[in-house]
Amino acid sequence: MNVFERYAPFIQDYIYRSGWQVLRGVQNAAGEAIFGTGDHVLLTASTASGKTEAAFFPILTLLEEDPPRSVGVLYIAPLKALINDQFGRLSELCREAGIPVTRWHGDVPQSQKRKLLRKPAGIVQITPESLESLLINRHMEIPSLFGDLRFIVIDEIHSLLRGDRGLQTFCLIERMCAAAGCNPRRVGLSATIGEPEAAGRFLAAGSGRRTVIPRLDGGREVWRLSMEHFYNTAPQADEDMRDLPETPLPEAPTDRAPAAADPGTGYIFEHTRGKKCLIFTNSREECEAVCQRLRQYCEANHEPDRFLIHHGNLSASYRESAEEEMKDDDSLLSVCATATLELGIDIGKLERAFQIDAPFTVSGFLQRMGRTGRRGGPSEMWFVMREDHPEPRAMMPEMIPWYLIQGIALVQLYIEERFVEPPRTGRLPYSLLYHQTMSTLASCGEMTPGELASRVLTLSCFRRISQEDYRILLRHLLEIDHISRTENGGLIVGLAGERIANNYKFYAVFRENIEYTVRSGPEELGTIVKPPPAGDKIAIAGRVWLVEEVDHKKREVYCTLVKGNIPAYFGDVAGDIHARILERMYGVLNEEKSYPYLMRRGVCRLRDARDTFRKSGMQSRPLVHLGGNIWALFPWLGSYAFLALERFLKIRCGKRLGLKGMNPSRPYCLQFTMKVSEEAFYRITAEEAAREFDPLELVYPNEVPVFEKYDEYVPEELVRKGFALGVLDIEGMRRRVLGWPKTMEEKDNEIEEYSDCGKRY
Repeated sequence: MNVFERYAPFIQDYIYRSGWQVLRGVQNAAGEAIFGTGDHVLLTASTASGKTEAAFFPILTLLEEDPPRSVGVLYIAPLKALINDQFGRLSELCREAGIPVTRWHGDVPQSQKRKLLRKPAGIVQITPESLESLLINRHMEIPSLFGDLRFIVIDEIHSLLRGDRGLQTFCLIERMCAAAGCNPRRVGLSATIGEPEAAGRFLAAGSGRRTVIPRLDGGREVWRLSMEHFYNTAPQADEDMRDLPETPLPEAPTDRAPAAADPGTGYIFEHTRGKKCLIFTNSREECEAVCQRLRQYCEANHEPDRFLIHHGNLSASYRESAEEEMKDDDSLLSVCATATLELGIDIGKLERAFQIDAPFTVSGFLQRMGRTGRRGGPSEMWFVMREDHPEPRAMMPEMIPWYLIQGIALVQLYIEERFVEPPRTGRLPYSLLYHQTMSTLASCGEMTPGELASRVLTLSCFRRISQEDYRILLRHLLEIDHISRTENGGLIVGLAGERIANNYKFYAVFRENIEYTVRSGPEELGTIVKPPPAGDKIAIAGRVWLVEEVDHKKREVYCTLVKGNIPAYFGDVAGDIHARILERMYGVLNEEKSYPYLMRRGVCRLRDARDTFRKSGMQSRPLVHLGGNIWALFPWLGSYAFLALERFLKIRCGKRLGLKGMNPSRPYCLQFTMKVSEEAFYRITAEEAAREFDPLELVYPNEVPVFEKYDEYVPEELVRKGFALGVLDIEGMRRRVLGWPKTMEEKDNEIEEYSDCGKRY
């Protein structure tokens, strides 16, 4: 098929005007899949490869040839910023053909939404939360809006494959299609997909169609990558080290970093001068702290402030200002950011990205790396790994630079195996079941229990949940008045449930803290949690503010700008680290391999860590004696299997091992005291792992492990069951325990097998 000739004339004209000489590989492949089949399509190609155009060129061609009687394309994106960014590109593409493009999210004026409702047509861009709101508040208009919907395009689909938000998105798609009587094709877009076949099944869930995954030659990737290590105080790891080969400097130093700077931030400060960069952190707190210090260095050096900030707790005006500045190719400002700038927003000609400490996932690393190199140059990322010097009497686990090892493991997994985290399946999403039950009743009104079950329990993500479990949930919701029974025996939202479902925060399924809006005069700065009393200071927007007043009723904080340097707090940040990363970390410590991107101090710190690793005996066994009755266990397990192991040792093995004082450093090691020998530890844990036991035994007596946003409204027995059978990775834990050496004599024979653990698990 000649894909270009198949395109509509207005698409061909757009390509000519854009100066493209040939179609890219992803555009040819997408055209063949969309034109040549009636299946769903999953497009996986590198960042800035033209995936959006690859999908929309054939879709818009088909829409022009046979105009739909309603909205023709629903474009779902995880971020409003991504929708706003794509809006301009799609509007330009569709203008000549007269195809309207409408944004639908919380920042869009109601007048634009009313215009769409009066005359549904073209493309609608929406977030999962706004789609939830649309189904609840505009349920009667769903058939006219989407009755002839042809395509659903899901951008950055990888961000929806491992949590409740992704399951919610596909529940909403199934519910919307049922209400509208349509069966659109789905097109998923991402640069970072692990196990594409599993992602394709996820994309097709509940549709009755299969997914086509075009195989693309991504070509040769060229990276400029460096990774340096810094102790937060002197001396540095390379001090007095003269026997190491020199490593190439990523850029010549200018020795202009402020004398008072902590070394890691001073390094970033110096190497962002005169450039446009992104500085990624793993939390909003760290983002605020780094931005504060960088701005202080500007002041100390008598330089203009050249740093902006971008994260989810900032006001829309702050975020949009940073985004607009990044789009200016002539800008020499840098932005401190979290994952909010990780996804596919076009931020123009970016010279390099910095990553402070290791991200949690290979996918996150690739997305952040992909922010650079979008205008023909190679992608460039500088890792800055930091740690405090261990205390003089620190235990052995504190001698390992975990972030440095994790960063190397992330990079090596992708270089060696092209590994990216796969979809997370096999869960029991009772929190989402509550949410979709309430949402369905709020949108549809009174329903019999049977009708409600047929609408909700048949959604594909609830296939593991039994009818009996659903009856337990409904009975509980009746008891707590979240649903009520009418005189006719039907079910409706109850008075207590209305307070939940009528709040705009109900549309989201990710957990949120109680937030207070921070204001300075008429300016909205953003939001914080747990505001301090008047007279104390807070950190937000990369600056420090004095709290003048806290209005707890309105949840507002009024403040004025002051100088200073204090930590910020926005709520807990969870990290879901895959087992393959931990297993590759073991490999990094166990091998003698050198890594060309590792700078001198990183080389020295890695050498020290490998020396500690060998001397401790961690090569051959996961259990290390720290002295007396104190032991450290290094299981090399992902976050959820590690959590299962922690509970398994306490609950199933604790008495037999004489275990006390469990101190986890998740997911790297467990430190504890025990009374038995090392040989007995391996024997007892293997015996307990080999026995069949109820996963609910790993939930503590009277514990209700609230893990997801709406677990507090779910019956306790279902919360416990969902945690034990859907969160804890018991099988992964069990396989690892049974793979440990059982006797002292077996250890030497199993060293080689254990070192290859990544291939076995």
